[in-house]
Amino acid sequence: MYSKKCFWQLFGIFLIFSCSPSGDKTIPLKEHMTESIYASGTVKARFQYQAYTNAVGTIQEVFLQEGDTVDVGTPILSISSESTRINRQTSELNREYADRQANQTRLRDLEININYAANKRKNDSLLFERQKRLMSQGIGTAVDLEQRELAFENSLTLHQATQLKYEDLKREIDFNERSATKNLAISKALESDLILKSEVRGVLYSLLREKGEMVNNQTPLAVLGSGEEFVLEMLVDEYDIAKVKRGQKILISMDSYRGEVFEALVTKINPIMDVGNKTFVVEGIFVEQPTVLYPNLSLEANIVIYAKENALTIPRSFVFKDRYVITEKKDTIEVKLGLKDFQKVEILEGIDENTVIVKPGT
Repeated sequence: MYSKKCFWQLFGIFLIFSCSPSGDKTIPLKEHMTESIYASGTVKARFQYQAYTNAVGTIQEVFLQEGDTVDVGTPILSISSESTRINRQTSELNREYADRQANQTRLRDLEININYAANKRKNDSLLFERQKRLMSQGIGTAVDLEQRELAFENSLTLHQATQLKYEDLKREIDFNERSATKNLAISKALESDLILKSEVRGVLYSLLREKGEMVNNQTPLAVLGSGEEFVLEMLVDEYDIAKVKRGQKILISMDSYRGEVFEALVTKINPIMDVGNKTFVVEGIFVEQPTVLYPNLSLEANIVIYAKENALTIPRSFVFKDRYVITEKKDTIEVKLGLKDFQKVEILEGIDENTVIVKPGT
C-alpha cells in the first residue's frame, strides 16, 4: 500500500494523463534483448608504436616511404651526429691504448725487475748465511755481519715491492682494458642508434620527420605496426567498467563501413583509469576482421554484458520516472524494470503481454 504522499502524487499524475488526448499505443512484446555498454574508440595495428632514437643530430637520409613493408631490423632513416662519431673514435683509441698486448712492455719491464730482485735476494741471503758461519768460527767482525744482514733485508724488501708493483700494474691494465672495452661498446651502440631500425615485422605507417630536421631522444620519428593484425582500443566510462569482462561480445560500427556491424571480443582491460577523462582502455579483437583496415580508424562499440531470450519489452519512451506506465484506460501502474538499451526496456513485473499502454504526455 502506498503512503498518503505517494497516493496524491499518483492521483495527480492520473489526472494529468486522464485529461490528455489519446496518443501512441503499444503492448509488451517478447523478444531477444541485450544490455550493452557504449564505448568509443579506434583501430590500432597490432604492435603499433612510435619509434624514437637515443641519438641527437640531423636526419641525414630517409630510406623508406610511408606504406612500405618492414621486417625486424630494417633501416628506416639515418642521423648525422659528429659528436657521436668522434666519441666512438676516441673510445677505439682508448681501447687500443688499454689493450693488454699494448702494455706487455710495461709488464715485461717489471718481470725483469722482479727477476733481478729475486736473484739479488738469493745472493744476499747466501752471503748473510756465509758471514754467520764465519762469525761462528771467529772470522770477521760484528760490523761485517750487520752489513750482510742489512743488505739481505733490503734485497728482500725490494723483491717484495717489485712483486706488489707487478700485481698492481696487472690489475690496473685489466681494469683499464675492461673499462675501455665497455666504453667502446657504449659508443658503438650510440653510433648504431644513428640508424633507426624497425622493431617489428609489418608496415611503416607514418614518417613524422623529414630529411634535414634536428632530432633528439624525445622526438618521435615514425609509426610502425603489423600490417595484417589489428586490435580495438575503446574508452569505457568508470561508471561501467565493473561490468566489463574478458571474452564478452562487442558489436562494432565504423564510418569506413557504414551500415555494417562487426563482431569482436574483449581481450584486455587496462587496470588503470585515466584521471583526465575518467575512462579505462579496453582492448578487443575482431572475430572476422574487415578486408581493409588502417590504424586510427574511429569506431563505436557496444559491449554486450547480458543477453536474454523472450524478454518482455516495451519502448523506453513509454516509461516515465523509471517506474511507471500508463494504460489505455489511463491507469498509472508501477512496473519493475530489468534490462535496458537505448530503445527498449525489459518489464519484470507490473504488466503483461495483454496490457495496452500509451506514451506519457499524449
